[in-house]
Amino acid sequence: MMLKELVVVSGKGGTGKTSITASFAALATNKVIADCDVDAADLHLVLDPKIIYRESFTGGTVAVIDMNKCNYCGACRYLCRFDAISENYKIDAFSCEGCGVCMYNCPRGAVKMEEKNAGEWFISETRLGPLVHARLIPGQENSGKLVSIVRAKARSIAEEKGFDLVLIDGSPGIGCPVIASVTGASLVLAVTEPTLSGLHDLERILSLAGHFRIPSAVCINKYDINSEMADSIEKYCDEKTIPVIGRVPFDPVVTKAQVAGVSVVEYSGGCASLEIRKLWREVCYRTEISEKDTERV
Repeated sequence: MMLKELVVVSGKGGTGKTSITASFAALATNKVIADCDVDAADLHLVLDPKIIYRESFTGGTVAVIDMNKCNYCGACRYLCRFDAISENYKIDAFSCEGCGVCMYNCPRGAVKMEEKNAGEWFISETRLGPLVHARLIPGQENSGKLVSIVRAKARSIAEEKGFDLVLIDGSPGIGCPVIASVTGASLVLAVTEPTLSGLHDLERILSLAGHFRIPSAVCINKYDINSEMADSIEKYCDEKTIPVIGRVPFDPVVTKAQVAGVSVVEYSGGCASLEIRKLWREVCYRTEISEKDTERV
């Protein structure tokens, strides 16, 4: 069977995207899990991973001044648009954007650009299967590049083990890490909530998926806290010919499952769990994942 990549996304954080991804991880077999929310990864809180491999991630460059060569001419300080060079010619690594203008214009060749550590990526074992995840140091850049590394490694593990699926917990929003998460995916599942801002954010993420011509489907989480707005979202999706394949009700059990450190479907057989199972079967149908993969728990 051809390897499938399912990406669960949302227009913003807090819609329940990760809770649904964790439940899918419990229901699926023959898969690799990838947490591509590298800026604020939290899937590990439910999966309790045991790290078996880790590697540093370099996400850009920072200027370094060799004081043995510097003659304090001030050219670098004058040209730096980010005020990253102090009066005593020390580089503020947080302010430096790595543009290199100081290096190219230093008359003494005293400035060089060095790669800076921006985080780490990991391969872990979990009770639900292999997990590839990462941690971006706060304030660092190139989160899209780090997401691409996580996806590529997850795909490599799946191909090596003969798995059918890479299950991806994508980043919220529509920025670079989201684009890196969804490009080339088999299906984008957009999780939204029944609010006006939820609809607005859903429009943005579906527009992004449409731009890259990626098949999309929608799940309305906690739909019953505002049924009228949920109907409006479904009407919008109908107009765009995008299927709404899940309506998950509000259920306090979701929070209890998070506190217990397990997925919703592992913790309970209640109303939210039942709807997530139905949602998973719809996902299997639309991605041609074997129906036997719905029998794990």
